[in-house]
Amino acid sequence: MPSILITGGAGFIGSNFVHQWLAEETLDVVVLDKLTYAGNYDSLAPLTQNPATKDRFTFVQGDICDAACVGEILRHYNVEKVVHFAAESHVDRSIDGPAVFVQTNVLGTFVLLEECRKYWKELTPEAQKEFRFLHVSTDEVYGSLGETGKFHETTPYDPRSPYSASKASSDFFVNAYFHTYGLPVVTTNCSNNYGPFQFPEKLIPLMILNCLEGKTLPVYGDGLNIRDWLFVEDHCAAIRTVLKKGALGESYNLGGNCEATNIHIVKTICALVDRLAPEYGREVPQSPCESLITYVKDRPGHDRRYAMDISKVQTEMGWSPAMTFEEGMEKTVRWYLENQAWCDAITQGRYQRQRLGNG
Repeated sequence: MPSILITGGAGFIGSNFVHQWLAEETLDVVVLDKLTYAGNYDSLAPLTQNPATKDRFTFVQGDICDAACVGEILRHYNVEKVVHFAAESHVDRSIDGPAVFVQTNVLGTFVLLEECRKYWKELTPEAQKEFRFLHVSTDEVYGSLGETGKFHETTPYDPRSPYSASKASSDFFVNAYFHTYGLPVVTTNCSNNYGPFQFPEKLIPLMILNCLEGKTLPVYGDGLNIRDWLFVEDHCAAIRTVLKKGALGESYNLGGNCEATNIHIVKTICALVDRLAPEYGREVPQSPCESLITYVKDRPGHDRRYAMDISKVQTEMGWSPAMTFEEGMEKTVRWYLENQAWCDAITQGRYQRQRLGNG
């Protein structure tokens, strides 16, 4: 039977996508994940215990830079679709150490594309028509917006950090493999995601867990940097839609139509933790949590504003985000309150939350 290969499927967006795919779609799933610091097998483990999914789910620990591993997976599991999430994605880390971002995001994407090209050429004409390679990218490749306007698919690339530069490069490689070799690819560029299973170096989970532990809530600069926030389940639904309906060689912007400043996000989290934690028998060490907010020196090259124009995917495919910001934020805070064991597995002995999570 054919299958779908999901790279980075133990990460934040990837694991949410795996759960949603198995609940909504028919192809069996193969996950390839290196299990670096941000990959957590615990996010996928329930699938191996569920009778409805355990025989439809395969996990392979491996590196997308390993051509032999990628090639073997494609052929052994008769892969029909590839959704490429695997990436280094934290801007602060890219500033501290850009080399791994080039290795994973640029070289890794190249290796994956090259192995898919070889595999695709071996398929029957019918199977070639069914094959798809969907590359998941970011709004950060476009640079920074002023006070008005939004990013369109035709906005010139202007990456400002090593992270966004590495993702821009990977986007160009995907586009080149379509125009040079005819590989059936499509690219999505998404805005900031939030929701369950997110590693706590990013803004929202970092602030939730720091509130619960009475730690300071560090906010870069004046806190007025603006991001467009997209609930992860909406993002996963959008990817499934683009995978089915997207025009080959095209890119599609995905966003939540929800612009908010970082300080608004942090204050919203504070209010939710203050209100919801007692429902779960959790005592907040310092309440109100807003008193934990502290402003710190801004990071280099911190883009001021991102916002996505999603009219292309709305018009061509009928997709729009379903979750309101208020619903999504409450659902996210409740998830972290309900999943202390998952949080402990991430944080204890593996990661010290010393970084800032301001998007």
